[in-house]
Amino acid sequence: MPPPSGGLRLGGGALGNLVYPREGKRKRHSSWDRKGGNFDWFVVPPGGTATLADIKGPGCITHIWITGRTKEKFFLRKSLLQMFWDGEKEASVQSPLGDFFGVGHARVADFWSLPLCMTTRGDRRSQRAAMNSFFPMPFSKGARIQLVNQGKMQIDALYFYIDYEEYPTPPDDFLRFHAQWRRQNPTPPSVNLKEPIYRRDLGHRVPGSPFMVIGSIPNLNGEMNYVILDAKGRGHYVGCNLSIDNIGVIHNEAWFGEGDDMIFIDGDKEPTLRGTGTEDYFSDAWGFSGRYSKPFYGVSLNGMESGSGLVRIAGKWTMFRFHIVDPIMFNNSIKVTIEHGQANVQSNDYASVAYWYQTEPHAPFPKMLSLKDRMPSDDKKSFLKLIDSWR
Repeated sequence: MPPPSGGLRLGGGALGNLVYPREGKRKRHSSWDRKGGNFDWFVVPPGGTATLADIKGPGCITHIWITGRTKEKFFLRKSLLQMFWDGEKEASVQSPLGDFFGVGHARVADFWSLPLCMTTRGDRRSQRAAMNSFFPMPFSKGARIQLVNQGKMQIDALYFYIDYEEYPTPPDDFLRFHAQWRRQNPTPPSVNLKEPIYRRDLGHRVPGSPFMVIGSIPNLNGEMNYVILDAKGRGHYVGCNLSIDNIGVIHNEAWFGEGDDMIFIDGDKEPTLRGTGTEDYFSDAWGFSGRYSKPFYGVSLNGMESGSGLVRIAGKWTMFRFHIVDPIMFNNSIKVTIEHGQANVQSNDYASVAYWYQTEPHAPFPKMLSLKDRMPSDDKKSFLKLIDSWR
């Protein structure tokens, strides 16, 4: 968009750009009542697929709002959100509904960030939430967004807005938006969790606390790390959310946050970017301080919400980090990984959604897990597993 006469440009950013004229036309697909009444929802039968938008021609999705009501337990993991650009056969976005919008474990929670946010009625188990995305999602020939109900009960009321801009000509040189869900449950431990920490085969006995002993185990190449994203092509990684159920830890050391982030760019054999800890990558420090939201990072779900000692770090967590002002570019490939505990000593339940932009075609996604393998663990059973591995 050209600046005004004389080369003067006002302040940039989302607000500063409002003073300039825009090409295109604002459009929307929504669940409005086609008969003109107030029954503004779709019913999605079990096993059914609801088409939320089927757009022809060039444009860019700028906002998605969605909420639903159903008696189906864990419907936020049983419903798959899929997005296809420009007539492609394989989805560029595929994720359980709740995870895509920033909260894992089929839970809901109040949080906000610049690209994603969620508001609730206060009960994070109710599954009722207003979920919003503000990621720009451009396309040249068309876009299709659908929700697949893989539960045994119908979604009684699915409400949604798909807001987009329609353009007279295809956008030039725009990358396509992608999002991918993964899960590893449990993550394979690099040590025998049943052995006392001081008896592990380190070549010599290391004195000190479990924390210090764990810290002596090396991991220089990211072997056995949890993989958040493994993509081929040209583009940039713009963030993720990571959901952890803390169930398999080292004797007398239950903190899961010592896992370092390691990102490999364009085929590098050693990490191109190497971090210092899980809470550090998600922009916190000295452990997670609870549930909080910032523009680019935060914790949307904080375990058991209260307590001290072991209870403080038990339970189900989701944290997020968005690289909006610091996207991680790649020309050929990118692999985003993180340790599950220092040197991958812990055996926890990890799930994630990676968000990135890239050229098409994208590499095939891993096969989506079965319904059974997507389900969150029972809270009581998870806590008992944690106690059993810790003591």
